[in-house]
Amino acid sequence: MIDEQVKNIEHTLLSDNYYTLNKVSFDYLMKSGEWVNQMREVYDRGDGAGILLYNKRKGTIILTKQFRMPTYLNDNKDGFLVEIAAGMLDHDSPEACVIRETEEEVGYRLKEVKKIYEAYSSPGVMTEKMHFFIGEYRDDMKVNDGGGLESEHEDIEVLEIPFKEAVNMLNAGEIHDTRTIVLLQYALIHKLLE
Repeated sequence: MIDEQVKNIEHTLLSDNYYTLNKVSFDYLMKSGEWVNQMREVYDRGDGAGILLYNKRKGTIILTKQFRMPTYLNDNKDGFLVEIAAGMLDHDSPEACVIRETEEEVGYRLKEVKKIYEAYSSPGVMTEKMHFFIGEYRDDMKVNDGGGLESEHEDIEVLEIPFKEAVNMLNAGEIHDTRTIVLLQYALIHKLLE
């Protein structure tokens, strides 16, 4: 049906320095029956996956803290964000991605994860679809200190904190990452740590 509503799609490459930024123009059929030409800048950086790691017995979760330049440029005073472990799909499945990222970023080797959602990150400008997971960790799954990959210049602080403390941070407006907010709210709604 949408093929009857959108036509004459043209892409103009603006940048492919790191990911791909295109100017996309297209004709769109309005509800009124009028065709209008529209233009959008569309950033394609691939899809991502993230995971909320929890330990029901200890009542804890694992989050990360790292510097994010775009947030620093937009009113985040020190540029650091508290986040879930997450990363971009590297030609692998979302499940394989979160298992890989968990080991790289926080040092735990998971065997099993559960997918709960997938959603577009910022649909007005990005093609990225984020895959959301939860996974239970135990102390015996720890294989390294985490911190990210040196080759990617990652400098990640691992935070194992009580779930109640994370909820307090959320309620106090101290967590500003949408992915993390979504998964913390999922854990609250589904009583994941009760």
